[in-house]
Amino acid sequence: MIKSAGARKASREEVCPLFKTFAAKEAKLVSFLQTNQKLCGVPPNIIGQMKTNHARTLTMRDNVCSSGPSGPAGPTLSDALGGPIIADDQSSKEPGRGTFDTLTGNALQR
Repeated sequence: MIKSAGARKASREEVCPLFKTFAAKEAKLVSFLQTNQKLCGVPPNIIGQMKTNHARTLTMRDNVCSSGPSGPAGPTLSDALGGPIIADDQSSKEPGRGTFDTLTGNALQR
């Protein structure tokens, strides 16, 4: 279930309970094998590997279920507006023309 949820890029709210359930079941399996190691004939190195894998599962569960940012960040304001707010078009600038020009000439030169 976790693999299929990851393949379809499921949300954190959907994946977190799956990881919690998996981690709980894995903990029960490790505990059972430790208790019944001799009865089941499980080699000691297998128990060690399962404990290591369970520790990685717990780390991954904590990362998935943390309240940090999830997934890629959304678009920024400039992305939503479609580019820079102030146009940088150099072709429309004429010499002697500027912000203070009026229909009758430059107000600062009068």
